[in-house]
Amino acid sequence: MNPAEKSKFISNWIKDYVEQMPNKAESLIIGISGGIDSSVSSTLSAMTGLRTIVLSMPIKQKSIQHDLSLAHKEWLKKNYKNVEGHTIELDGLFKSFEGTLNNFSNEHGMANSRARLRMTTLYQVAAANKGIVVGTGNKVEDFGVGFYTKYGDGGVDISPIADCNKTEVWELGKELGILEEIINAAPTDGLWDDGRTDEGQLGLSYKELEEAMNNENSVNREKYNSIRNANLHKMEPIPVCKIPN
Repeated sequence: MNPAEKSKFISNWIKDYVEQMPNKAESLIIGISGGIDSSVSSTLSAMTGLRTIVLSMPIKQKSIQHDLSLAHKEWLKKNYKNVEGHTIELDGLFKSFEGTLNNFSNEHGMANSRARLRMTTLYQVAAANKGIVVGTGNKVEDFGVGFYTKYGDGGVDISPIADCNKTEVWELGKELGILEEIINAAPTDGLWDDGRTDEGQLGLSYKELEEAMNNENSVNREKYNSIRNANLHKMEPIPVCKIPN
């Protein structure tokens, strides 16, 4: 399936899902970060013709990341009349959260809390608009190495691009006409004050991760498995204590 066919297929899948819901949703809610995954996912959502609400939710964000999310929001609104965009500043809320939990401070925990505050915001907006939350994770992140926040950006209702590798997402971005600055930007989760990239955190590029995921003999397979095993708790069902009869 070429990128044009794939984009149409995914957009139709989103629309069909909504149409078949017992209590049909009236809107699609999606967070945009200025990255390629959320840009592609929000565009595919907009292509359905359904009311699509995109949210930029900066928390101590690097200006380049926030500027890209705002640029994408305006691009979407210009190209799709069913799109509305909002910027919801979460800096104050996060600062209050940090202060309240000052005795339990942990850098990694606080980084993940940014994603969880955004998830909570998305679901509040969804509740107010009879909507569902659209996920932005790709196959490598969601099912390969588990590179997402548990109950953060992993907390969604549907995952339209979760069967697409990162290289496929970039191809979709080019097909959809996503802004070049977004396509060329270094992938980052936007959860850290220093603006660290995904590759900097993982130690491998997405192309290297994809190759290792699909090739047992890859030179990066051991590194890939190490990352994956550390994050399996996110990807596997929650353990349930089974009581014997």
